[in-house]
Amino acid sequence: MGKVIAIANQKGGVGKTTTCVNLAASMAATKRKVLVIDLDPQGNATMASGIDKYQVANTAYELLVDEVPIDQVVERETSGGYHLVAGNGDVTAAEIKLMEVFAREVRLRNALAPVRDYYDYIFIDCPPSLNLLTVNAMSAADSVLVPMQCEYFALEGLTALVDTISKLAAVVNPDLKIEGILRTMFDHRNRLSNEVSDQLKSHFGDKVYRTVIPRNVRLAEAPSFGQPAMYYDKSSLGAKAYLALAGEILRREELAVDSNESSEQIA
Repeated sequence: MGKVIAIANQKGGVGKTTTCVNLAASMAATKRKVLVIDLDPQGNATMASGIDKYQVANTAYELLVDEVPIDQVVERETSGGYHLVAGNGDVTAAEIKLMEVFAREVRLRNALAPVRDYYDYIFIDCPPSLNLLTVNAMSAADSVLVPMQCEYFALEGLTALVDTISKLAAVVNPDLKIEGILRTMFDHRNRLSNEVSDQLKSHFGDKVYRTVIPRNVRLAEAPSFGQPAMYYDKSSLGAKAYLALAGEILRREELAVDSNESSEQIA
């Protein structure tokens, strides 16, 4: 069964969509089957995947509200080599409509059930706020990947997000956990960045990825060309960093599988 990872942070501008698109493209480049779900009404992940958010026939709205089967919603030709459930302004209306329906918190979980065996990874790009769309993402996900800048206020926000994840786990998804914390837009020359990074590692330990995403012009430019960075400029530091992140996540998965197998043998 594929792994579902929600990419979330209640603070905007931390590289959430950049992480979703570039990590998905990097995983697809390793021959994994990947699906991206754009739950952000801004539709940035959709545009960065080379799909015109204004021209798509079906979006996350149709998936969640009208319960259109997911195989009729998925866009299969993206610039990143992964499949996509597009998002646009209609997704804002989805949140309002969902307030009126039964079991609204698990609409996305139910919609993904038929394809979880097909994909290796499903990445959900969440809105930068805690709303019903984010709750749906958390309900459907196995874990949450948190991109964050190494700034003082970001550290405060992370504490609030961890608390939110714990509360949601208690209510809608008892298996939900933090997949990892990703330091984005990092500048090694900045003293505060290094101090916050040290605090993160001290408090969260191996939940903090070793891979660090640098502040990189190519990462910022790529979405305007409708491409992930690895296809816009594969030699850029940003593209290499996300490939490294994909490799780190895959290695962690392998270690977890090996550990579980060893435990079963001992038992």
